[in-house]
Amino acid sequence: MRFSCSLPIDESQAEEFQSIEAIGEMARAVDTAGLDAIFVTDHPAPSARWLGGGGHETYDPFIALTVAACASPRILLHTHILVLAYRNPFDVAKAAATLDALSGGRLVMGIGTGYSKPEYAALGVNFDDRGAITDESIKLMREAWTGEPVHYEGPRFFARDTVIRPRPPQPHGVTVWAGGNAKVAIRRAVESCEGWCPFPAQGIVTRTARTEELSTMAQLKEKLSYARDHGEKVGRTAPLDICMGRLDSMAAGSQDSGGAAEAVDAYCGLAEAGVTWATMSVPSPSRAAFAENLQWFGEEVAAKVRAETGS
Repeated sequence: MRFSCSLPIDESQAEEFQSIEAIGEMARAVDTAGLDAIFVTDHPAPSARWLGGGGHETYDPFIALTVAACASPRILLHTHILVLAYRNPFDVAKAAATLDALSGGRLVMGIGTGYSKPEYAALGVNFDDRGAITDESIKLMREAWTGEPVHYEGPRFFARDTVIRPRPPQPHGVTVWAGGNAKVAIRRAVESCEGWCPFPAQGIVTRTARTEELSTMAQLKEKLSYARDHGEKVGRTAPLDICMGRLDSMAAGSQDSGGAAEAVDAYCGLAEAGVTWATMSVPSPSRAAFAENLQWFGEEVAAKVRAETGS
C-alpha cells in the first residue's frame, strides 16, 4: 500500500503554513517520512455559507503542487480531488500536462464531479450537467495529451486543429483517478481512468456531498466487486488503482502504540480488500508538529503496513 498525505494549507490553519517556504518544507517532510504523495483539494469559488459551516479554503491545486514538486524530486503530486467540470478541459489539459512534464510524470490527477451548487453557479457551469461534462472532458483531455491536433465537435466543447503541449511523459498521458461512490463514478473510473477514489461517507455527509454511503468494509467490498465485474464486462485488462482513506477516520491517531496498532489494522484491512493507495493526514498544530507526526506515521504505521501486506 502507498500513502498520500494531505497538506494542511487551508485558511483555518496558522499563517506559518501559507507560504512557498512552508509548502516546500512540508513536502520534504512527507518525502523524509517515506510516504509516497501529497494531496490538495479544490474549491476555487466556495460560498461564504459553506465556509462558515465547516468548509475550508484552498490554494489553486496546480500552483500548490508545483511548489511541492520543486521541493522534492520523488513524491507524487496528487489532486484529491479536482472538480473537472468547473474548468474548460483544454485549460485543465494544459495545466496538468505542464506540471506532469516538468515534474517527470509525477502528477496523479484525482477528479470528481463535486457537489456545491453555489460554486457551480459562481463559475457559470450547469450543476445538473456535471456528470456529462466530466465524461466529455476526460475524453477531450486524453486526445489533447497525445500532442496531436484535436478536431472535436460535441454537445459542450468545440476544437478545430487544437494542440496542447508539452506532452505528458507517460504513454497514457496524465494519470487520472475518478472519485465518487456511485456506480456511475465506478464505471467512469473503470472505462476511462487509471484509478478509482471512493471515500468514506455516512449520515449527513452523504446528503451534503451528494454521494452514496460508504461506511463499512462490506459496502466497500461490494463496490470493489462491481468495479471488477464492470472491468470484465468492458474488457479492461489494465490494473485499477484504488485510493481511499480509513473508514473510521482520515486523520492519524495519537503517537502511542495503541493508535499505531489501530491504524495498522485499518490500513491492512483496506489493503486486503484491494485498496492500493490510502489518503491520510496527521495532526498539525505547527509545521514542526506536522513533520514530527509524519515521521511517527512513516515509521510506526506505513512501514508496518507495508511489512504486513508485502507491498
